[in-house]
Amino acid sequence: MFLPAMPAMTTRKVYRKDGKNRMERHLTTSLDGVVYSIEVFENPKPRQPLEEFIAQSNAKFQYDAATERTLTVSGFQGKEYSSQNKTSPTMVQFLATEKRLFRFAASGPASAAPVVREFFVSIRLGKKADGIEVSDGPGTPLEDDTGERILIEKEVDVKPRLLPRREPTYTDDARKNQVQGTVVLRAVFSKTGRVENIRVISGLPDGLTEQAIQAAKQIRFIPAMKDGKYVSIWMKLEYRFNLFQ
Repeated sequence: MFLPAMPAMTTRKVYRKDGKNRMERHLTTSLDGVVYSIEVFENPKPRQPLEEFIAQSNAKFQYDAATERTLTVSGFQGKEYSSQNKTSPTMVQFLATEKRLFRFAASGPASAAPVVREFFVSIRLGKKADGIEVSDGPGTPLEDDTGERILIEKEVDVKPRLLPRREPTYTDDARKNQVQGTVVLRAVFSKTGRVENIRVISGLPDGLTEQAIQAAKQIRFIPAMKDGKYVSIWMKLEYRFNLFQ
């Protein structure tokens, strides 16, 4: 998933009412007034039902039950809710796998809704999900290899200037299955002129996601600038696949 900064994380062992214990991990980070939280709970037998887990969370997040939406992430079922607070709305998602319960939340100004939605769209579950290892302790901004913080577009004086780029092509399987849509990527446009740390926000089957990633890797650009110096910056890339293009 995409987070704008390395989260702080705490791990603790908690005893349930039935005497069983479970490990819990709590990760939090924030940027531009938006607070993101990720909570992972072990769910030993007898498994706690997702509905009960959701009900216990309402006291903390005070979401509106009328906003309930059923969702599926990486093949796992869950629920999404939002609050009625107009000044600092909160969105929260609950998911359950075979052995764990997950609670994802983001709270911030209404103007940050697109960024919040991007956070939720980037969530992936499963052993093969790409990610950055996090250990217990305070969070720090995501940094490049030189130790400098990777900025976002609104923080720079001059945005990267992209040179003519190669567009990805359809795979034979995608054409055969008539797959259409948009692959959304998040990547670092490095101050060295390379596209690095590519992350899939929303992909497509039959090799189209891989085609988009390869195209992104070949982008050439003039780096962003801040205070007269080249800097690294996070940017979103979209590749549209249309059978009739």
